[in-house]
Order: sequence, then structure tokens, then C-alpha cells
Amino acid sequence: MSGGDKVKNMAEKAKGHAKEAAGKALGNERLTAEGKADKVSGDVKQAGEKVKDVFKD
Repeated sequence: MSGGDKVKNMAEKAKGHAKEAAGKALGNERLTAEGKADKVSGDVKQAGEKVKDVFKD
């Protein structure tokens, strides 16, 4: 996994965490759901990069 991809995926997860926390604090279910989706998306992308790395070697 390239360093840039790793940073992007971690940033997406952090953004999701922040959205989820803000949504919970404000009682905004849509924002909470968006945050959860962003976190999952970052996790999936990071897992995909790890799989690519395994087959690269």
C-alpha cells in the first residue's frame, strides 16, 4: 500500500468518525449514518489495498 493511499484512507475514516460524533451530538440521524458509511468505506479501501499488496509480492 502506498503511503498516500494509507493517509487518504485514514483521513476518510477520521472524517467519518467526526461526522458520526457530530450527528450523535446534534441528534441528526442522517449525519450519523453518513459518518458510519465514511468509516466503513475507509476500512474497505484499506483492506483492498492490503490485498493488492499481498498479490504484488
